[in-house]
Amino acid sequence: MTNISLSKISLPIESELKVFEDLFKKSMKSKVSLVDLITRYILKQKGKKIRPVLVLLSSSICGGINERSYRGAALVELLHTATLIHDDVVDSSEIRRGLPSINAVWKNKVGVLMGDYLLSRGLMLAVDGNDFDFLRVMTNTVKRMSEGNYYRLAKQENSIMMKKLILE
Repeated sequence: MTNISLSKISLPIESELKVFEDLFKKSMKSKVSLVDLITRYILKQKGKKIRPVLVLLSSSICGGINERSYRGAALVELLHTATLIHDDVVDSSEIRRGLPSINAVWKNKVGVLMGDYLLSRGLMLAVDGNDFDFLRVMTNTVKRMSEGNYYRLAKQENSIMMKKLILE
């Protein structure tokens, strides 16, 4: 089996990824200086951007990349980033992509609020572009992810309670 790198896969959409990156950065902008400071910190944590690559590659073979494709790619990456921040808070993670996590630097409240901010920015991208089908898919995705996290939490709590009962 041949090992193909993400950079090779991304080659056909290299210039489009730059357009996406600009929209992604722009969509995170705020009038609140702390939000912009945290945004710059997030952007230093270079992720692989697999989801936007998949959105843009899919668009390129299904009629071509357009403004809607860029909004979809940015929405997916904003949602992904928001969930990573929330996961770091829930799991008390100290490190994300080799750097201290947002909750480790600015505490849990800021992490939760930043995740919420990024989620809202992604949803506003869809609203502003009248991409209501994106909204339906993404809000359902967020709901299912939240339910999955509650399920996991309940399972952990049950396990802890069972251990206490056994030990008592």
